[in-house]
Amino acid sequence: MKTESTNKSLSAAQMTNKSLKNQYGFSLLEVFVALAIGLVIFAGVLSIFVGLRTTTSETSSYGELQENGRFAISVLSDDLLRQDFWGDYTGSIDLGSINPVPGAPVGECIGGGINNGTFPLAVGSFRTLWGETVTSSTVLSGCRDDAKVGSDILQLKRAISTPLVDGSGDPITVAPSGNYYLVSNMNNGSIFASGAVPEIENAQVWEYQHHIYYVREETQGSNVVPVLMQGQLSNTLSFAPIIDGIEMIRFEYGIDTETDPTVAGYGIVNAYIPAANMTDALWNNAASRIISVKIYVLARGIQEDKKYQNKNTYQLGAFDYIVNDNYRRLLFSSTVTLYNASIDSWN
Repeated sequence: MKTESTNKSLSAAQMTNKSLKNQYGFSLLEVFVALAIGLVIFAGVLSIFVGLRTTTSETSSYGELQENGRFAISVLSDDLLRQDFWGDYTGSIDLGSINPVPGAPVGECIGGGINNGTFPLAVGSFRTLWGETVTSSTVLSGCRDDAKVGSDILQLKRAISTPLVDGSGDPITVAPSGNYYLVSNMNNGSIFASGAVPEIENAQVWEYQHHIYYVREETQGSNVVPVLMQGQLSNTLSFAPIIDGIEMIRFEYGIDTETDPTVAGYGIVNAYIPAANMTDALWNNAASRIISVKIYVLARGIQEDKKYQNKNTYQLGAFDYIVNDNYRRLLFSSTVTLYNASIDSWN
């Protein structure tokens, strides 16, 4: 019995050894095949990851362009929609009816023409809307020396559309400091600084505003970024950047050559004229009226993308802007009707 048990143990051990001898590892060929398959799978996953990252970067870049461009269009459109609003006053802004006016504010910027400062002068037609295409970085009679050549300047003056009232809802009698104001009725008025409001019968008070828009380029770290600048009147005329990534603004002015409201064609644009082709007579509304404005805004990415080559031509009205670099861009446009240009009175 003991011998039989011993034989069974030996037989089991021999079978175990035989089984172990039959368990072979992977061959070199199998290892290489497995590695190759793994590399292919890894390359595919890496390709998807890189593609998603590139797509995310592009989407983020175009989202930023959309936001900046639409904001610029909104700011310019809103200001133009209210251009030439003078409260209850219905005539042309000149010293014949709007008198007296203050002296020029600190930081005064004077546009083209003989009467194109912040406040009207005694000579020439006061230009409440004016623009030009920049041919030299020094513009506005030396007021600014950093304008981007090829872009446009837009200058406009108006009253802020909400009249100023006291706690009882009556027109204010003392204007707060820090701004200029227009007090007027339908026939006459006055522009004044803070303090006691000049006495004019049946008059209301509005804040007087002078806005200027242009593009300049700023160095931000190692990058040069175009920005939209805004000049704004408070107690001085001061400038500040309001939107990054705005490379170019251009305007075309819709001219109505019929000034008689009883004649067919009155209130219809006969031509859109770029700022560079506008004449003194057109700016002065001597024999025509500016009744609408086309706005073109070219937004550019803040950072370059070396994997992207931009060789596009962007058409800003009659102007073709040709590029060859690594920046993404989007072009925006809008047409604004200048309702105040044809209103005879406000109710």
